[in-house]
Amino acid sequence: MPGSFLRSKCRAVLTSFPPAPVGTSRKAFASITSDLESNSQPISSTSVSCVEAIQVGQVRQLRSLQAVHLKPLKREAEFGIPSCDLQLRSFSVQPLEFFSDFALRAAYYLGLPAYGPIPLPRITERWTVPKSHFIFKKAQENFERVTLRRMIQIRDGNPEIVQLWLAYLRKRQLYGVGMKANVWEFGQLGLDLSKDVREKQLGQLGDVWSHLGQIDGLGTPEKVEEMLNSRRSKDAAGLRQPLATHK
Repeated sequence: MPGSFLRSKCRAVLTSFPPAPVGTSRKAFASITSDLESNSQPISSTSVSCVEAIQVGQVRQLRSLQAVHLKPLKREAEFGIPSCDLQLRSFSVQPLEFFSDFALRAAYYLGLPAYGPIPLPRITERWTVPKSHFIFKKAQENFERVTLRRMIQIRDGNPEIVQLWLAYLRKRQLYGVGMKANVWEFGQLGLDLSKDVREKQLGQLGDVWSHLGQIDGLGTPEKVEEMLNSRRSKDAAGLRQPLATHK
C-alpha cells in the first residue's frame, strides 16, 4: 500500500506539469530555470535605495527653496535716478556677502530696482602702541584693522518704500555688519509750497510729543505760580507767605 500510494503521487505531480515542447534541449531548460530563479530572488537594499533616490530627484522643490541657491532677482529701473545708496561695512567677508544678498532679495520683493553689490576700497587702519610699561616700553606692537565695504544703490524708488526697506534691514540687521545710507528726495520745481505743510505738521507734533513724556508739562505761568503758592510747596520750602507775583 505505501509503495502504490507514492507511485500514484509521483504520477499526479508529473501529469500536473505542461508537456515540454518538442525539440527542446537540456540547455534551454537550464536557461529557463535560471531566469525563474533570478526573478524569484528578493530585492536587495541597494536597488531599493536607487529607486528612492530616483523618486526624490523627481520631486520638484519649492520656488522659495530653489531661489536660495540662485542669484537674487533684480528689477530694472526706468529712468535710472538714484534714490538711496546703502553702504555695508564689516571686518569679515562672509557676513558682508550674506547680508548684501539678503538686502537685494528684500529690495526685489518690495519692488525696488537695486544694483550691486559694488565692492568699495578697503579702509586700513594701523596703530603702534608700547608693548609694555616701565623698562619694556621701548618694545612696540603694531595693530591693523581692515574694513570691507559693499554698496547697494536703489534707483527710481519711492521714498516711503525706501524708508520701509531700510527699516526692515535695520530690524533684521546681521551681527557684525554696519550700515550707512544716503537718501535723496526730489521735489517740484518752482515755488516750494511744502513749507506751509511742514509748519502745520510741526504744529500738530506738540500733541503727539506730549504723550511721549513721563512727566506732564508745567503749563502756563499762572498755573506755575498757583502750584508754587500751594500749601505743599510752601511747607516743603519753609515759607509762610505766598510768593510775590511779577508784574
